[in-house]
Amino acid sequence: MTGFLWGILGVVAGACIAIQAPINTQLGRALGMPVAAAMISFAAGAVALAAVVVVFSRLQGVAPDWRAPAPWLYFAGGCLGSVYVTAAILLTPRIGAAAVMAFSVAGQLTAGLIIDRIGFMGVAVRELTTGRVVGALLLCAGVVMIRMF
Repeated sequence: MTGFLWGILGVVAGACIAIQAPINTQLGRALGMPVAAAMISFAAGAVALAAVVVVFSRLQGVAPDWRAPAPWLYFAGGCLGSVYVTAAILLTPRIGAAAVMAFSVAGQLTAGLIIDRIGFMGVAVRELTTGRVVGALLLCAGVVMIRMF
């Protein structure tokens, strides 16, 4: 049952990404600068996450240790996210939300397979099985179908 709930959370998160792209695209149009829309999107997300940190800190009676040293690579997540958000803002009006999501998922899956295979950043190592490769290829075929037909 827990695995099912985690799966639902993943689907909801994916839907949020799909909904976010046209919202940010409209913001980019209104501002006349897509990168500014990405910055505002990240700022809004930072404010929302700060509120969540405050709530959870109080509920758990624990505060984050902001003084803990963090390697530079830990900050790359936000930079990588900004690449995605900016690309989605630029691509959505040009190729459509479904195509942006299809290409994004194909990129995520490809990177995910590599991350699993090498155990990047402590992720559990998982072998590249025939089923996983065929699944990725089927997804790529779906990307082509979504874009071409």
